[in-house]
Amino acid sequence: MQNRIEYAARIQPTQRQLAVQDMEFYAFIHFTVNTFTDMEWGTGKEDPALFNPTELDADQWVEACVSAGMRGLILTCKHHDGFCLWPSRYTEHSVKSSPWRGGEGDVVREVAEACRRGGIKFGIYVSPWDRHEPTYGDSPRYNQFFLNQLRELLTGYGELFCVWFDGACGEGPNGKRQEYDWEAYYALIRELQPGAAISVCGPDIRWCGNEAGHCRESEWSVVPASLRENEAIQEKSQKTDDREFARHYSSSEEDLGSRSVILSERELVWYPAEVNTSIRPGWFYHASEDDKVRPLAELLHIYYGSVGGNATFLLNIPPDPRGLIHENDRQRLRELGEVLRATFKTNLAAQAHIAASETMPGSDAANMLDGDKDTYWCPEEGTEYAVIEVDLGSEQEFDHIVLAEHRYGQRVERYELEYREDGAWKPICRGTVIGRKRICKFPAVRSRYIRFTILESRWCPNISAIEVYRGVD
Repeated sequence: MQNRIEYAARIQPTQRQLAVQDMEFYAFIHFTVNTFTDMEWGTGKEDPALFNPTELDADQWVEACVSAGMRGLILTCKHHDGFCLWPSRYTEHSVKSSPWRGGEGDVVREVAEACRRGGIKFGIYVSPWDRHEPTYGDSPRYNQFFLNQLRELLTGYGELFCVWFDGACGEGPNGKRQEYDWEAYYALIRELQPGAAISVCGPDIRWCGNEAGHCRESEWSVVPASLRENEAIQEKSQKTDDREFARHYSSSEEDLGSRSVILSERELVWYPAEVNTSIRPGWFYHASEDDKVRPLAELLHIYYGSVGGNATFLLNIPPDPRGLIHENDRQRLRELGEVLRATFKTNLAAQAHIAASETMPGSDAANMLDGDKDTYWCPEEGTEYAVIEVDLGSEQEFDHIVLAEHRYGQRVERYELEYREDGAWKPICRGTVIGRKRICKFPAVRSRYIRFTILESRWCPNISAIEVYRGVD
C-alpha cells in the first residue's frame, strides 16, 4: 500500500498543463452566426450574409477580460453550424462570404492580435461536428477536411495556449455521424503547437462534468487514467446534449482521486479540472438575457470553488450583434475584478514568522511565506501529519487564508485551520484537498496566531504558500 501511495504522490504535470493551471481564470468567447439568429446551436444552413458585426472591437473584448483579472481568451473559431470566423480555404461557409469587412475580414486574426496587445494568451475552440460540411459523415474525407482547417488555425495565428474540443457528434447534412480521428487531431496539434494544452476532449485538461459552475469539494489533479482514455470522448461523442453527458460522466460530489480510488486503479495520471460556465444563461448572446447576467456574489462563489478549489475557471462572455461585449456584462466583469484585486492585494502573512513540527533537511518553513511558487516546505519522507504555526507579529483581522501545495504535485488529503484567542485554539475551517490553490473564506476573526494542521497526506506534504487576507466588505 505504501508504495502505491508514494507512486500517486510523485505524479507530476507536464509544462503545458502547468501553464494552464497557472493562468487560473480565462475567458470563453462564443460568437458566430448564432449571435445574429438568436440561437444556441445553428443548423448549418444559415446565410453567411447574416454575419455583419458593424462595431466589432476585439480590443474591447480583451479589455473586458483584463478588467476581471482573466489571463487568456478562447475563441469559438467554428461552432457546430460550421461557419468559420476565419477565411478558410476549404469552405465558402465563412467570414469571406459575409458583408463584414467587405468579405476581407478575419475575426480570429483580430482577436489573436488584440490578445497580444492586451497581454493575455490566446486559444481556440473548433467544433469537430460540422452541420454544414457535405463530407461530414464520410469519415476519412471529413477527417482530412477537419485536419486541413485545424492546420490553418494552428499555423496562422501565433502561439496558442489551448485547443479546446467538445465531443458533440450529431448528424451532418447527409444524415450520417462522423467517426472522429482524435489521435490524428492530437498529433497535428503536438506537431504545430507543442505548448498548447488540448482541453476537455483531450489529454491535458479535464472537464469538471457540468456547465453550471458547480465545483467538487475534493478536486484532485491526480486521477484514474481511464478518465483520459478515449472511452470518455467516445461516450460524449454519441450525445448531442452536454447536460445528458454531464449526468452520465461525472457528478460534482464524486471524489475522483480518493485514496480508495488510487489503491484500486492500475494507472494514475495528472489530469486537472476546468470549470466552465457562462456569465448569462446562454452561451451565445440573446437580448432577452440582458437582465440575466450572473450576480457578482454568484460569480465570486464560482471563482472560490474553482480557482480556489484546485481547478481553473473558464467564464464565457458572448459578444452582441454589434461585435461588442454588452454594457451589463462589462460592468459585472469590472466589479468582479475590483473585488478580487482588493481582497488579495495585501498578504498579512508576508512578514510573519512560521514554524513547523518537522522539516526535511534542505527544506525551510520560511519557504511557505517567500512568495516564490517554486520553493516549498516539506517534512521527512513518509510523514503524513504535520503542524505549522504562523505568527503574524501583531493581532490582525482576516477572513481569507490561501493555501498552496508545490505546483509539481498534489498530496494533502485533509487539513484544518485554527486561530488562537485568549490562549485557546479555535477552529476556522476544515477541508480535504489543497492542490495548486485552496482559498478558505470564513467570517472574519482577529488574532496574531494561526495553526495549520495537515491531518492526512500522501507520502509527505509539499506546501508552497500560506497567505492571509482581509477581504472587502
